[in-house]
Amino acid sequence: MHTLEVQTASRQELRDITDELRGLVGANPAWAEGALLVYSPHTTAGLTINEAADPNVAGDITRFMGRLIPREAGFHHSEGNSDAHLKASLFGPQVLIPISGGKLCLGTWQGVYLCEGDGPRRRNVLLTFLPGL
Repeated sequence: MHTLEVQTASRQELRDITDELRGLVGANPAWAEGALLVYSPHTTAGLTINEAADPNVAGDITRFMGRLIPREAGFHHSEGNSDAHLKASLFGPQVLIPISGGKLCLGTWQGVYLCEGDGPRRRNVLLTFLPGL
């Protein structure tokens, strides 16, 4: 298992981690064929795969999630971050990406995002390579 440290810059953001993942896969020749499990061990940050070519998409998702689940919505959780817990649950804690020829098998426009809901924070993303058969 490998840990990728990610620093987020704002309370809510989609932080593109695709280049870091590509670099780690490329630097590990044993990771040529299989899949990469990318996991967020946080209750207020999730992961998703979506368009990375146009940064407006990540901004649109972040803004929509803020409207869908506002911070001040009468939640009872004492830390004041229930909205972040809900957003992380909607995104989910992991993505699984096939690897072939030592490269992530992402679509032309796809990128991998850490979905921050309660930042800014230093987050750990756990990576586990699953070898192909």
